[in-house]
Amino acid sequence: MRDLPNVSQFIPMFRSASRLFLLLCVSTFPVDAQPFHFNEKKAPENLQDIEAIQKALISALQKARDATVCIDIGDGSGSGVIISADGLVLTAAHVSTGVGKEVTVIMEDGRKLKAETLGLVADVDAAMVKITEKGPFPFAPLGKDDTPKLGDWVFSLGHSGGFDKERGSVVRLGRLVRIANSTIQTDCALIGGDSGGPLFDMSGKVIGIHSRVGEQLQVNMHVPLKEFTNNWDGMLRSEFIGEGPFAQKPEKGSGLLGVATEARSAGGLKVLKVGRETPAEKAGIKEGDVLLKFNGTALEKREQLQELIKEMAAGDKVEIEGLRGGKPQTFKLKLGERN
Repeated sequence: MRDLPNVSQFIPMFRSASRLFLLLCVSTFPVDAQPFHFNEKKAPENLQDIEAIQKALISALQKARDATVCIDIGDGSGSGVIISADGLVLTAAHVSTGVGKEVTVIMEDGRKLKAETLGLVADVDAAMVKITEKGPFPFAPLGKDDTPKLGDWVFSLGHSGGFDKERGSVVRLGRLVRIANSTIQTDCALIGGDSGGPLFDMSGKVIGIHSRVGEQLQVNMHVPLKEFTNNWDGMLRSEFIGEGPFAQKPEKGSGLLGVATEARSAGGLKVLKVGRETPAEKAGIKEGDVLLKFNGTALEKREQLQELIKEMAAGDKVEIEGLRGGKPQTFKLKLGERN
C-alpha cells in the first residue's frame, strides 16, 4: 500500500468549493476523459489540480444525486442508489434486513415510492431493492469491478441522519485508502443514515456501497461492486445468501397464515375462521372458502397444512388455490410473523 496524504489537510481548500456545489447543483462542465491526472498524484500540487477535481465533481454530482435515494424500512432508514431505469436499487444488507419486505423509497425531490427488498448477501452486506411502481427512474451507471485503484479520488452520497428534502443527499469527497477482498475503505466522512448509500468514482460511476461507519468519521468501509456482481442473479431471485453478521436468516417455522380449517370429504380444507389483520385476511380469504392447494401441494388434512407452514418462515411467498361458491380462486400472499 502506498503512503497517502491526510485529506484533512485539503479540507479547508475544498470547503468553499463544496458549498458552492451544494448550492448550485448544476452541471456546466464536461468531464475529463479517464484516467483523471489527479489520481496519479499523492496530493494536489497546484490550483489546477484542485480545479480539475472540482470540475469532475460538479460534472458528475447532479446525476449521482438524482439516483441516490433514502430507504424507509418503517422503524429506521438508510440509503441506496438506483442503477436501472426500471428501479433496481443497490443498498446494504443491514439496511434491507430481509427478503420480500415492503419498504418506501424516497427520491431526491421527496417523492415516496413503493418498493420491495430482493435478495441479500448476509456476510458481505450487499442487498437489492426493487421499486414496484412504474418508471422510468433516474439511475447511475455502474463502474467496472477492477476500476478502483488505491489512492483514487472518490465521492460518497447518502441521506445522513435520515431524509431531509431541504438539504437533500449529502456529498463527501475523499480517497480510497485500502482495498481488500470484500471491502474497500475510504476517508469520506459518513454517519448513520448514510448506510447503503453509493460510493462513486469521479466520473459518477458506482463503485461501492457504504457498509460500516467507523468510530472515526473518516474511517469507513464500503462493499465493492464485485461483491454485487458475484451474487447478482441470486439477489435478483430474492435469495438470502450467506450467513450473518449483516442480516439474520429467516427462521423456519416462524410463518403465520391465520386460518382455522377442517377437512372436507370431497377434498380440500374448509375455512372455519380467518384471524383479523392476518396475511389470510389481507389476501382476501374468507370463512367458507375451500383451500385446495398450498404452493401446488393438494390439501387433504388440517395437520398437513400446518406441517407445510412449519417448513416456511415469515415473509415467504405463498400461492393458494381454492374455491368460493364453487368458483376457482387464487390467493397470493406472504406469511406473517408468528408471535
